[in-house]
Amino acid sequence: MRELTNARTSGRPAGGILKYYLYKATKGVEFYRPIMYLFFLAQGLSFTEIAVLEVIYNLTTLLGEIPTGYIGDRIGRRQSLLVGTTLISGTLVAIGFADSFLPLAGLYVVWSMGYNFRSGSEDAWLYDTLSDEDSTDNFAHIRGRGEAVSMAVGVGAAVLGGYLGSVDLSYPWFVAAGVTGLGIVVLLTLDEPESFEQEQSDELSLRQTVGIVGDVLGHPTLRAFLLYYYVLYAAVSYLVFIFFQPVFQTVVLDFGISQSLVESLLGWFYAAYSLVGALLSYYTGAIKRTIGLQTWFMILPFAVGSTLVAMYVIPVLALPTFLLIRGLSDVTRSLAGQYINDRIDSLGRATVLSAMAMVSGLAVIPFQLGSGLISDTVSPLFALGIGGIVLLVGSTVILLWETPVTDDLPDSRPEDRRQQEEQV
Repeated sequence: MRELTNARTSGRPAGGILKYYLYKATKGVEFYRPIMYLFFLAQGLSFTEIAVLEVIYNLTTLLGEIPTGYIGDRIGRRQSLLVGTTLISGTLVAIGFADSFLPLAGLYVVWSMGYNFRSGSEDAWLYDTLSDEDSTDNFAHIRGRGEAVSMAVGVGAAVLGGYLGSVDLSYPWFVAAGVTGLGIVVLLTLDEPESFEQEQSDELSLRQTVGIVGDVLGHPTLRAFLLYYYVLYAAVSYLVFIFFQPVFQTVVLDFGISQSLVESLLGWFYAAYSLVGALLSYYTGAIKRTIGLQTWFMILPFAVGSTLVAMYVIPVLALPTFLLIRGLSDVTRSLAGQYINDRIDSLGRATVLSAMAMVSGLAVIPFQLGSGLISDTVSPLFALGIGGIVLLVGSTVILLWETPVTDDLPDSRPEDRRQQEEQV
């Protein structure tokens, strides 16, 4: 605790936060991301089969988020992160050897379970660590810096992954597995937050956990935000990451670029948008202070929806559109995490955050299936344009129903009530 206090007064991050940054640097997704869907297409998969893989991933998320979040609340944030990171690293190796739809479908189940174990526990560990020294206002700032570290490393990883993919599309998966595995070593050095240990999480029953999740999802300050961001915006923006590579390939080939250069160009483009994302994420705290959560979330869906529609009319706009959406995604995720964590208690935190991911995973399934069929029938650009229209209309309907975001903290936060009762 003294380490956190000294770090805060000196302006330097504490040892635990430095380890958090190092852990974020080991999330080696950018190695395979530039060639991910080209790899699947090279194995003979259709767009519909790729969409089915994503559906399998999200169905696993749907079924696994609450149980893995509950396990994370029982065994500890660090242990949950260790399990998840180990599963992810092993799965990446296996994907590199897969050569057809059926083995990839099975691996997607394991892959999703790995991320299930990490999804709620990562933010829960960070928020509770900051809670130990009453520094939770810095959550978005530090999480944003963590994402900036991850994406800064991803700049070089994307370039290397693109070149590796031009040699063999399986190589980036193997390198990513090795880098991800380094995260296990880092996680072994982390401590559990004191605020988590004091919550007596080992006595948390499954019925109590379900009650906590139900209270949060039905809370007036969170239900509209859940629909607005975790359902609608997350589902549409997810489609961008599925169809970016075939759209990029189509655009650059139309400009007369050789097919043999597509993979390496994808690597450079992913490096560029990782750099944009890193710069924006680094200033997440400043964005929160100057723009505010409410203004950010009021503008974001309409900006993204409009650009998705525009790039169908003018395909070359796809390149700056992807830069915009990718650059904003991690900042937005950090700000959403701040908004949710400020309104929930430490007890059951990982389960609640996992429940948010579960709802998001469920909502994206019809978008994935529909977009896959539309892409095979018409084109990926057309599918993304339809997604933009859905985002614009849906966001408008939610705003007319209820304001999804407010800059004011609620008076009814469980942790605040308990503190007031203790003072009395």
